This record gives sequence, structure tokens and C-alpha cells, in this order.
Amino acid sequence: MTAIPRGRNRSRTALVGGMCALAMAGTVLTGCGGDEDPNAGTNGVGKLAPEQIQAKTLAAAGSVDAVRLSGSVVASGRTYELDMRLKSDGGTGSVTAEGATFRLLRVGEQLFLMADADFWANEDGGDGKGGSDAAATAGKLGGKYVKVPQQDPSYKRFSGFTDKDVLLDSLLTLHGTLATDGHHEQSGVRTIRISGDQGAGGTLDVSLEGKPYPLRLVRGGNAGTLRFSDWGKDFALDEPAKDETVDYGKQLPTS
Repeated sequence: MTAIPRGRNRSRTALVGGMCALAMAGTVLTGCGGDEDPNAGTNGVGKLAPEQIQAKTLAAAGSVDAVRLSGSVVASGRTYELDMRLKSDGGTGSVTAEGATFRLLRVGEQLFLMADADFWANEDGGDGKGGSDAAATAGKLGGKYVKVPQQDPSYKRFSGFTDKDVLLDSLLTLHGTLATDGHHEQSGVRTIRISGDQGAGGTLDVSLEGKPYPLRLVRGGNAGTLRFSDWGKDFALDEPAKDETVDYGKQLPTS
């Protein structure tokens, strides 16, 4: 085998180095990393039309039983901060609204709410000045899982935060004309972003790794931002012990 002169080898190395420098300056050359496919090594949804991406992520979200949802939702003029773990037969987690934080737990049709005494003293717009009876009631309910009667208005209002299918169906559909909005990253995971009406109808980041789960939603109309994680990760969902529970009857107290 004929040896390659060392001087010629150095010249070739210098030439390749110069070509890659040109690529870094803006000239796209194969082999220098300037023409990388952002969808290489992904699940491929980034190559699809936005309508197909939305359909794929809805199908992926509906295919697993559990998810964690956190962030903010604006509804009926109120901002709710959520940190909920959900599955098909219920959910559990915390909700903060207007400075008050409470926990929700739903197992099947049974919904429980846990809050401190101040929450119950001021429930339903009260001023916390309902007298000794109201204070005594609030003291008994504070720190306990209070069973929410299904006929009480609070049941419908709060149970929606624990319903995986209702929440995802209502949240994950973007509004208006769909378009792709570039490649992004959420918590170290590569995503493709789709938007409705150039963002006015919301944006949704969809995972490009593994199944195309939704990872981040910005709702249209400044109606909140939500993050989705722990897809398919199961968790225990049990009714609270009897000594931790209060059954107040057919309607929750109001002040």
C-alpha cells in the first residue's frame, strides 16, 4: 500500500476544516452538521400536517389511564391554580383560587373536599363573621375530607377538575385555523408546537419522543397555561378513612 505523504494529509485536514468554517458562517454543506433534520430520531409526528398532529396527540392522551396536570386555568373570571393527578375513575390534588387552597379527591362518584377552617368560614362569599355557630362548623370541617353531595352546586363546579376525560377533551382542542409553530423543548423533551389562529386559539407542544403526548398547553384568550406529565404512571386512589371524613348531608354549609 502506498503511503500518503504527511503534507498532503495535513492539507486535506485544513481543507475540511475550512469547509466546516464556511458552514458555520452560513453555507450549508453536507457532513458539517448544517443540514440536520429536526425530526431525525423522533416519532415522526413533526412531519405531519397540524390537523394530523392534533388528532395523534388526542389519541395518545386517550390511550392511557393516568396523567398529571399542573398550571393555571381561567374560568368564569376566576383563576385556578391546579396540581392534579387524574385517571378514568377519579383524581386527586390541590386547587388554589382567590388565595384559598383546598384539596380535591374523587373516587368514582364520591367527591371529597379538604380545606382549612378559614375556607369554610368564608365559603360562598361569606365574610367569616357568621357568629359562633359558623365558627364552630368551620372548626369541625377544617382539615377533614368533607363529602360533597351530588346535588350541591359545588359538586359540579369541583368534580370537573378531577375528571380526566372531560378536562382533556375540553382543553386539548385548539380553536381556529391550525398551523405548525416550530420545534421546541419542554423539560428536556423535544416537541413540535401547533397553534390555532396564530396563537389566538391556543398553542400545544406535542412530544416528539415516544408517544406524541401533549406536554404543554397555552390556552387562547390568556385563559391559562397547563403542563402535562407522568402519562400512564398509575397512582393509588382510595377513599379517605372514616375518621378523616365528614358527611355534612345534602348540602354543604354556606356562610
